Amino acid sequence: MKSLWSDTDAAEMVSRYAFMGIGEDVALRVYSSRLLGGDPQLVLHGGGNTSVKTTATDLLGDRVNVLCIKGSGWDLSTLEPAGLPAVRLEPLVRARALPELSDINMVNLLRTNLLDASAPCPSVEVLLHAFLPHTYVDHTHSRAVLALTAQPDGEAICQEVFGGQVGLVPYVMSGLPLASAAVEVYEADPSVIGLVLLRHGVFTMGASAREAYERMVMLVSLAETRLAKSRRSLVQALRPAPTPPPVAQIAPILRGALAVDLGDGDWRRWVLDFRASPEILAYVNSPELERMAGAGVVTPDHVIRTKGWPLIVTPPLDGDLDGFKARARTAIADYATRYHTYFDRNRANDTGRAGLLIALDPLPRVILVPGLGLFGVGKSAADAAIAADIAHSAVLTITDAERVGSFQSISERDLFAMEYWSLEQAKLGKTAEPPLARQVVIITGGAGTIGFATATAFQREGAEVVLVDLDESTVVAAAARLGPHALGLGADVTKPEEVRAVFDRACERFGGVDIVVSNAGIALQGRIGDLPDETLRRSFEINFFAHQTVSQNAVRVMRRQGTGGALLYNVSKQAVNPGPDFGAYGLPKAATLFLARQYALDHGRDGIRANGVNADRIRGGMLTPQMIANRSQARGLDERDYMAGNLLAREVTAEDVAQAFVHQALALRTTASITTVDGGNIAAALR
Repeated sequence: MKSLWSDTDAAEMVSRYAFMGIGEDVALRVYSSRLLGGDPQLVLHGGGNTSVKTTATDLLGDRVNVLCIKGSGWDLSTLEPAGLPAVRLEPLVRARALPELSDINMVNLLRTNLLDASAPCPSVEVLLHAFLPHTYVDHTHSRAVLALTAQPDGEAICQEVFGGQVGLVPYVMSGLPLASAAVEVYEADPSVIGLVLLRHGVFTMGASAREAYERMVMLVSLAETRLAKSRRSLVQALRPAPTPPPVAQIAPILRGALAVDLGDGDWRRWVLDFRASPEILAYVNSPELERMAGAGVVTPDHVIRTKGWPLIVTPPLDGDLDGFKARARTAIADYATRYHTYFDRNRANDTGRAGLLIALDPLPRVILVPGLGLFGVGKSAADAAIAADIAHSAVLTITDAERVGSFQSISERDLFAMEYWSLEQAKLGKTAEPPLARQVVIITGGAGTIGFATATAFQREGAEVVLVDLDESTVVAAAARLGPHALGLGADVTKPEEVRAVFDRACERFGGVDIVVSNAGIALQGRIGDLPDETLRRSFEINFFAHQTVSQNAVRVMRRQGTGGALLYNVSKQAVNPGPDFGAYGLPKAATLFLARQYALDHGRDGIRANGVNADRIRGGMLTPQMIANRSQARGLDERDYMAGNLLAREVTAEDVAQAFVHQALALRTTASITTVDGGNIAAALR
């Protein structure tokens, strides 16, 4: 590990925050924290914590000693001064005299001593930072250090590698017990520059931000050097296995097997995040996989994200996907049973809380498939990615540990204590999920006016979004506007092979598909008697046959998942109320209306609903200013009257259409329905 410290960059950050009234000590704390947080070999997704002891002015104008420490919900890589809540230092130090400190009293101690009551709750390691006398304290979960400590003889290895530079702290539950144990080790030899917490992580201390940071760099580098000397290969003999089917076939089956049937067509679904790399494949193909994967987490903090162990599912043999589905469902059910047994066993041993603990969701958060790779499981794409990141990091740490000796995690009892520690669970938050959370929607014509408005509406309701449009650069840019987890794919929906690739890519990215908004279309005009055949055929290709191709692929994936789904079509009022010189558009749209009804009829037995939105005169996209002028002229109206030519005399917007699609996605007992969104047009009313 190399030091990334730059005096120039550090000075720039000090200057930047000086204008905000932030002192140099806190500014440098932010700077070095970001250096640590930017290295995934040190911390992942909110892991680790840093602090600085300084002074601050309270509400009464008094200068008080405070500890500024990373707060809950903040990530070291993006830390800001607001993420370093200031806590009065003296009460924290005095807490060392307490014989014990309950979770409730711990939170009360922290909240009542914050200088700003609205600040985030300080890190659960706050007492350890407070008890150490140093100005700057850094804590990471270095993969290299964890690989050395997660051994039966981890203490001896650390003594060999670090010598007398660090104090070695046996595994102790976080909070007051760990803080007390760690400071006792430090006080036994105050010359140490750091503390190695066995099977947990590493602390470094210093008088300056640079000193604490570069001591972390030095200790991690020593660990990396020791690992590099170990040449024993993890993959001396791989398990023989046929090449499994593609991820796009496996993922929907796993996703469906994980889903929980809530009754009446409602499901609690999960989002998947697939990972494969040479290191991951070597791990999942190892004949020692069951032993290594079942040994536990590499650091206790990860248990709330990944559970205590992953699920291993044997891949399909000879392409037998039905057999794989049955095995996957059995394996997941067995996992849940094992988890409940684990919970009951350890709750009985936890006499102080036995009557208060309630079992968490028993489903796995990481699935390993030999020959294929690993899947992170989460209630959102963000959560699934976190689980996958941590699982990937665990693979690398365990691999390194196995090259040195034999990976060994903390005890089951300690694991349970961490998983059911209320202060650790608080990191996950307990907010209500939006109505379309855990669902994946594909929207064709996604970069257009209606398509993007629909994507925005679905994302607002919690869905993971896949945008599809003809121009790849445009749709990728549109997806980027929705955030890092939206997926933009370029495809010609009139080409079956490209449509299939879109659905396969969605399955690879999120695990499957639940909702499809078949929205892509093209508006061609011309008097029907004068219309060239090629114009009408072109219109049918995109305005009818493309909807059929999209629908077939959606059904293919939805049936594999076994959790139903929704097919939603942009039908247009032209399907029931044709306009003059617009037959090239209206005829295939009429066919699409009946396509929706046919899918409702044929696939209701699969739990798949099929509905359409009958919209009219939506500005933008196909309805360009030139087309507005042409259609107004064809009806003998001025443009304002044409756009608001409905019973309500109001122009209808793309957002109105988007809300209709969202409503249909949520209407679990509605199928074969057409929702009219046109401000009122009796001639276009279906019934």
